[in-house]
Amino acid sequence: MASQVSQILASPHTSIPCNMENRPKADFHPGIWGDIFLNCPNEDIDTATQLRYEELKEEVRRMLVAPMGDSSNQKLPLIDAVQRLGVYYHFEEEIEDALEATYHDNNDVDNDLYTTSLRFRLLREHGFTVSCEVFDKFKDEEGNFMSSITTDVKGLLELYEASYMRVHGEDILDEAISFTTTHLTLAAPTLEYPLSEQVAHALKQSIRRGLPRVEARRYISIYQDIESHNKALLEFAKIDFNLLQLLHRKELSEICRWWKDLDFTKKLPFARDRVVEGYFWIMGVYFEPQYSLGRKMMTKVIAMASIVDDTYDSYATY
Repeated sequence: MASQVSQILASPHTSIPCNMENRPKADFHPGIWGDIFLNCPNEDIDTATQLRYEELKEEVRRMLVAPMGDSSNQKLPLIDAVQRLGVYYHFEEEIEDALEATYHDNNDVDNDLYTTSLRFRLLREHGFTVSCEVFDKFKDEEGNFMSSITTDVKGLLELYEASYMRVHGEDILDEAISFTTTHLTLAAPTLEYPLSEQVAHALKQSIRRGLPRVEARRYISIYQDIESHNKALLEFAKIDFNLLQLLHRKELSEICRWWKDLDFTKKLPFARDRVVEGYFWIMGVYFEPQYSLGRKMMTKVIAMASIVDDTYDSYATY
């Protein structure tokens, strides 16, 4: 028996035959970007634009810290716009203070569907504990959502977005998703721009599921066509987006030059050439300027890890 086992088990020095020539390799398509990001235009912000940018930032800050009137909910639409336009990272403390005041203001009884839903969504986004029972007042005696709210498309849209902040066991928010999806779909063909665009996009992808920079670019185009938009905030958001985009282009140019100098596309033709995609992946999570070094480091780590993975898949023994 022992001799049979010894014949089966290979010694530590016994090589295991592996036909490398017949091993299938992944046929990754070449990178689609070429040298498009290799060189970044030498664009610097002029002094006048920089001064205007700082003026607008302080103006938006003053609006966020201004005393609230009869209700703490008055700032909610402004906070929502600041977040969706992608400039919230400038005003994190101001937003937290405003939402803290809103959270401790229990005067939520008379709020309409839009305000109640917006308040619920913003507070939950920032980690405040808010009960879904705030939506009970929009139900009839039979436990169904009132038919009267179906004409409030703006409120339905906000309830739809708020329902994506639900947690397990919140049946009323499960019902809200079904209810709002049905009635927003029915109302969509009759709506005018920009509300029609907001509804159409929300039905495809809620705010909760969007990437901040992608959503910011999309919402800038919509927000400027909303009659009640804040002109100072819109101008600030446009300048901020362009400045941040310039920073991202410079970072990506630096990474692409590093990648090209390594010349992996020729040295390791079996591996994936996906350094640009790696950068987009990281930027989708951390886009703020203070994370510039982290974005570059993580993109390089992802690129090298991908090389190791593809090398193992193609040549490792098993």
